[in-house]
Order: sequence, then C-alpha cells, then structure tokens
Amino acid sequence: MSEIAEHRAEPGQTAKETASGKSPWRFAPLAVIVLCFLAVFVFDLDRFLSFEVLRENRQWLIDTVAEHHLLSALVFILIYAAAVAVSVPGASLLTLIGGFLFGAVVGTVYVVLAATLGAVGIFLAARTALSDILRAKAGPWLSKLQSGFHENELSYLLFLRLVPAFPFFIVNIVPAFLGVSLRTYTLATLIGIIPGTAVYAVFGAGLGEILASDAELSLTGILSPELVIGMVGLAVLALVPVLVRRFSKKSAGG
Repeated sequence: MSEIAEHRAEPGQTAKETASGKSPWRFAPLAVIVLCFLAVFVFDLDRFLSFEVLRENRQWLIDTVAEHHLLSALVFILIYAAAVAVSVPGASLLTLIGGFLFGAVVGTVYVVLAATLGAVGIFLAARTALSDILRAKAGPWLSKLQSGFHENELSYLLFLRLVPAFPFFIVNIVPAFLGVSLRTYTLATLIGIIPGTAVYAVFGAGLGEILASDAELSLTGILSPELVIGMVGLAVLALVPVLVRRFSKKSAGG
C-alpha cells in the first residue's frame, strides 16, 4: 500500500507526468524559441537589422523616442530580449541602436537589462527541456564537470561573459547543462556584459552624423585591440578568486 501511495499522482498532475517524472510541456518554451528562430529566416525578418534600414528610419525613430520615451524603451527592451532569447544574429547592431536612440548611459542600461532578460529566457528553456536528458546521456563525466564548475561558477561565468571571443548564445546555453543556479547566472550576465555593451552604446550614441550622411557604416573596428586587451584583463581578474582558493587549498594540504 505504501508503494502505491508513493506513486499516486499529485493534485493537478497527470498519470503520464507521474509515470515519467517530467511533463512533456517542459519542451514547449524551447520549441517556441526554435520556431521563432526558424521564422526569422523563413520570412527574412533579419533584413530589418541593417544600417540601411536604420538610416532610412532614423528621423522617425528619433521623433518617436522623443514623444513616447517610456513606451519606446519598453518596446526596445522587449525586441532586444526576444532577439537574444531566439539567438538571432544582430545583437551588436541593436546595441548600437540603443545608444543612438537613448544615449550612451541610458542605452547601456536598457541593453544590459534586455540582454539579461533574453539570456535568462533561453537559459531556463534549455535547462527545463534538456538538462535531465543530457545528464542521463552523458554519464558520470558531466557530473564531475558540473561539480568542478559549480565550485567557482560565478568567476567562470564572469570570465566567459567578459571575453569577446566567446559567442554570446553559446554562453547563454552551456551553463544550463552545468547545474549553474539561476541567481548566479543572472548576476554574472548582468555584470559581465556591461563593458562590451558600454563600448557599443557609446559608439551608437555618435551615429547621428554618420547616418545623416552617405558614409559607410561598419562594425569592424569598434572593439579595438586596446579595448579587447582591457576586457580580457577584466576577465582574468574574474578568475583571481579561483586561483586564490586553489592556492589556499594547496597550502592547507601542504
């Protein structure tokens, strides 16, 4: 009787959920994200993320933001967060647009908030749908990797966020399979993307004259070697606590 009671469905839980231990609905958020990603390219929606479209609509965008700042900010944040969650290429251009429309400081704030929201969205979707499956398929080695990463997860995530070499969408998803807590993930994302975001937002704030002329626009050169070195330096600083802990353990063991 006790065994039967243990497997009895909870209120609101289906028999299928009870038997499998997981609801098939856990795949729904990730499925929506994948469908949205495919729709972007099927309907050629990414064509709107271009300098030409920005130049053609710059005055309308400026006037709209001036008349309806809060509503414009909300729409911008939602679009940016959705683009990050769906992993659509073009976040760099959206960051420039944020700086152009709202200024370097306010634009940085909006972009950091939006990018963090989008990153949390894809993180939760991937963790809910796939983490258990991957853990079962991978075996013991993933558990060892998780335990090693978990010990210094904030430092490792800050390092990954600060170094421009790591693709943003990869860093959004991988921690979902390494057992990183939502709190740590959110904090590391919020802090780690500030330097890179500020650089692009400052550049975007100065786009007015370029957009008003026929000058060519390019993202190349925004992250100069000096800026990249500085960001890598910040990333290395993020690993200092890891090195201190390891040195302390070795000293204690010796």
